This record gives sequence, C-alpha cells and structure tokens, in this order.
Amino acid sequence: MNVAVVGMIVGMALGFAGYFGGFGAFLLVAALGAVGFVVGRFLEGDLELGDFFRRRDERWR
Repeated sequence: MNVAVVGMIVGMALGFAGYFGGFGAFLLVAALGAVGFVVGRFLEGDLELGDFFRRRDERWR
C-alpha cells in the first residue's frame, strides 16, 4: 500500500476520532497508532528491542 494512502487513512481515522469522540479520543487514537507503528516495524525486522534500551553513547562505538 502506498505511504500516501496509509497517511490519508490515518488522518481520516484521527479526524473521525476527534470529531465524534473529542480531543481525548483523538489522543487515544494517535497514541495507539504510534504503538501499532512501532510494533509493526518490530515485527517486520526494521527495529530491534535493544534499540529502545541501549544507551546513547554505546550506539556510536
């Protein structure tokens, strides 16, 4: 699926959540979307669990 189409779908979902559920629902949908994005990248193999817990200075050695 094209990245622009995915962006449009996410934008529409956030718009519906904001319109019908208010600002709290908008934030909830945005947060769950971010979590889903990270989990999806992890399952595809683009991210490793150590990337979140590694210290910054250890990355550049």
